[in-house]
Parts: sequence; C-alpha cells; structure tokens
Amino acid sequence: MSLARRRRRLLAALVVGLLFVCGVVLFDVLQTVFFAITVAYVLHPVHQRLVDRGIPAYWASVLVTGAAFGVVLVVVGALGLVLYNRRESLFTLLRTVPSEVTVPLGEFTYTVDTTAILATARNALQGLAVDVATVAPVLALKLFLFAILLFALLVRPGSVGRTVFSVTPPAYHDVLVALDRRVRETLYGIYVLQAATAAGTFAVALVVFEGLGYGASFTLAVLAGILQFIPIVGPGVLIAVLAGVDLLTGMPTRAVLVAVLGAVFVGLVPDAIIRPRLASRAAHLPTSLYFIGFTGGLLTVGPIGFIAGPLVVGLLVEAVDLLSRTAEGRQTQLDTDVVSGPNGDAGDDPRPNAVADAGMGESDAGGPEG
Repeated sequence: MSLARRRRRLLAALVVGLLFVCGVVLFDVLQTVFFAITVAYVLHPVHQRLVDRGIPAYWASVLVTGAAFGVVLVVVGALGLVLYNRRESLFTLLRTVPSEVTVPLGEFTYTVDTTAILATARNALQGLAVDVATVAPVLALKLFLFAILLFALLVRPGSVGRTVFSVTPPAYHDVLVALDRRVRETLYGIYVLQAATAAGTFAVALVVFEGLGYGASFTLAVLAGILQFIPIVGPGVLIAVLAGVDLLTGMPTRAVLVAVLGAVFVGLVPDAIIRPRLASRAAHLPTSLYFIGFTGGLLTVGPIGFIAGPLVVGLLVEAVDLLSRTAEGRQTQLDTDVVSGPNGDAGDDPRPNAVADAGMGESDAGGPEG
C-alpha cells in the first residue's frame, strides 16, 4: 500500500472518530444537523440551476437558504399560531360532547361515561400549550443553526463527496453512486411529494370542512395536511374522529356527510391527483417498508425519525439489491456506465451531482483545492 493511500485511510479513520465524538458532544443538535443535511441534499439541484444561470455560488446559496428558512419559519410559525388562536375552538368542540352517551345494542342499552376521556383530552391540550411555550427559545436557536448549516453546505456542496470518493477504491464507486441515487429519491419522496400532497390535502379539506359548517375548519384542515405525512393512517383518522363526535353530539347527517365526503375528497383525491404526477422521481419503496421506517424512526429518534427511518430503510433495500446483483453476477446499466457509456465510449460522470459539480478536488479556478 502506498504512503499516500495509507495516509488517506488513516485520515478517514480520524474523521470517523471525530464524527463520533462530535455526535456525543453535540447530541442535542444532531437532529437539526441531520435535517439541514437532508434539506441541502434536496435543494442542491435548485442551487446549481441558479449558478448555471449566472448567479455567483455565494449569492445562490444566500437565496436558497433564505427561501428554505422562510418556508420552515412560516410552517412552524403558522402551525403554532393556528393552534394557539384556535385553542378555544378545540375546547368548545370538546365541551359539546355529552358527559354520558347511551349506546343501544339490540334489546339492551349501555351508558358510556366520557368524563374521564374529555378530561384527559383537555389536559393534553393544556400541556401541549405549556410545552410549546417552554421550548420556543430553544426552537428559535435551532432554526438559526439550521440556516447557518444549510448555507455552509450549499456554498461547498462537493466537499464531503470528494472526500468519500477519494478514500474509496474506484471499483466501489458504483456502490456510492447507487446509494446516492437512493438517498436523493427517498428524500424527494419524503419532502417534495409528501409536502405537495399535504398542501393539496389542506386545500381540499378546508373547502370540505367549511362547507359542512365546522367552526374550526382551518385548524382541522391544517391537521389533515399534517396527518398526510403519516403513511397508512393519513387524514382518515381525523375524518373518523369527526364523524364519531358528530354522532355523539346528535348530528348523524353531518357525520355521514363528513365520513363520505372526507374519505373521498380529503383522503383519496390528493393522493390520486398529486402523487401520480410526482411519483416518477419518488423513492421506489414499498408502503409496508416505508411505514416500518416511519414508525420505527419516530419511536427511536423522535420527530426527525419520519425522515431518518424511511431513509435508512431505503438504503438497506438498495444495499440488499446491490448484494443480490453481485451474488448473481448481474451488472446493471448503472454499473456499465461507470466504466463506459452506452456506445462503449467513456461514460458520463457516475458520481453524485454534488461531487461531479464540484470537480472532484478541483477548485473553480482550476487548481487543487486546499
């Protein structure tokens, strides 16, 4: 082994060790760091498009970071403001539920005491308001850290990719490319496809809930959009709760209407119209595996798990696919393109976009990067 290669591997091991130490020391902000990295991964094509149009890389990073920070700030702030302003509507909705509900079953009737359930719901809402007020300063600091990290990653998008490729033997570069492709597709499916479907769900739900006469229609529409991020469950659970509350409060007609209209227009229409138009670039991950990653990620690492869980599962699926192809001696088109192009000529650069755009170690001036 040459001295240069031994040096690279020792430095790579040093980097891995320091990453572990940083993970221990900076544990409380790891979720923010991970979130910034995944957002930068998704926004890199937008940044590169601005650079291709003649905007300097620094100012393109400023524009993309400002837009992303504004979107996150609007989403978080709007959600908090809606829940705060509509808290009385939620409490009013809970107060409309009677303390006792009589359920007829054949010749017998059963009385269900809802007092304990309603008290638990009210305490949960009050506790949520207190928790949000307590973590507000920390959340503001993490948002500021998110903006700084996102800007830094966009200014130098190829630094990490160049390092990984430089310490990886060329024979395994196709593996890195395949994993890069899987990460990009999975993150696109989580962020872009889910966000677009959630926005469509919010718009349709607002019309449906307003038309049915719900007092907190805007808040309910926001909740329906948020629930769109939860696979399998989705906004259907909200529709079921509303139908159940209407039945308990003596409004069977609206209960039937919200069950039917909600299931069709809120639960199915956004998925049927929006998802097919964007699914061509989404991750090819079975719903069952996505749900396992989503649920396991949330339970293990907290809120950021809805991104980390499916991403890890997606990488596992890609690794298993690579292993099966290697065991069977098959070569994919991607593997072939690493060596040669479709006509036998030198193929296109198989490296991830961020790596290829950065020039694999060359600076914009053409010299080696320091």
